[in-house]
Order: sequence, then C-alpha cells, then structure tokens
Amino acid sequence: MNNRSEFERVVYDNKFRVLIAREQIDDRIRELGRKISDDYRGKNPIVIGVLNGGFLFMADLIRHIEIDLEIDFIKLSSYGDEKVSSGKVEVLKEINADVKNRHVLLVEDIVDTGLSVKVLEKKFSAFSPASLRFVSLLRKTDKAKVDFDIDYVGFEIPDHFVVGYGLDHKQILRNLPAVYIMD
Repeated sequence: MNNRSEFERVVYDNKFRVLIAREQIDDRIRELGRKISDDYRGKNPIVIGVLNGGFLFMADLIRHIEIDLEIDFIKLSSYGDEKVSSGKVEVLKEINADVKNRHVLLVEDIVDTGLSVKVLEKKFSAFSPASLRFVSLLRKTDKAKVDFDIDYVGFEIPDHFVVGYGLDHKQILRNLPAVYIMD
C-alpha cells in the first residue's frame, strides 16, 4: 500500500477499485474551470460548496477558475451513515453571504436522486439570485427520482456506491486520491 495509485484496500470487509483515476479528475476539473471562467467572466459569482463531500472538488475547481469569485458553504445531510439516500434532506449549516442579485454556482460532489438539488434550487431561488447554476463532480442519472438540471458535470457514473475524493462512507475514506467503487 505504498503507492496509492495502485490502491486496493479492505475496510468493513469491502474491496475498493478505481472508477476514476486522480489524473482524469484533474483533467476534467481543469476543463470545468475554463468553461466556468468563460461563462462567468465579468460577473463575480459566489461559489457555494455543499459540505462535507463537495469541499475537495470545490477547492480544486476554484483554483482553475480564472475570474474573481466569492466562496461560502452550506451543509446538507441525506445519507447519514448509510449507502443510500434516506430521501430526507436536512440543512445542517446555512450560508453567511447575501446572494440576492448575485450569480450563484452551487458545487456538489455527487448528484444521484436529485432530491438535494431540488431542495437547494428551491431554497436559493427564494433569495432572488441573478442566476443559479449547479456543478457536480459526479452524476448518477439512473438514480434520479426528480427532474433536475446540472449545468456542469464532471463525470456520469453508473449506480455504484463510490468513495474517495471527498466522498465518504461513515465519514471516512474522503481523503482517498481518486474515486473508488466500493464492492
């Protein structure tokens, strides 16, 4: 286990295998940063990360956005310690910024059912932003329970439980350098 790029680990009697390598993630985030920079040039957006999972993706993403921006965070819970969404989305931490008439970009780690996106869309639309868009590192379209739009998607993935690169299982494994399928 000296070389994490060849990582295979057993935790909770589960095996992990690479779904998206760190190099692929880096390349895609660079592309997203360029696209967002072009789309928001002259707009000074506020980029709001959805904690906890979205913090690594957001940190890397904003390093590749080449325009002025502000950041803030909101914290949601819909999984708890489970591998599937509970179906109930709870806001655990509110943002501090005033987003009225601002260009808002919400950053998620993964979107599957779409329930958290709908909660965020409703919540932030009530603040009358100039625009509201979503970016997600991962999207599972097969799991969607509601209609939703994600403006910027890193990767479409199949319906597997994934960890690493900010994604957790029972609050651990976020620090893994890539995205792994938990078999």
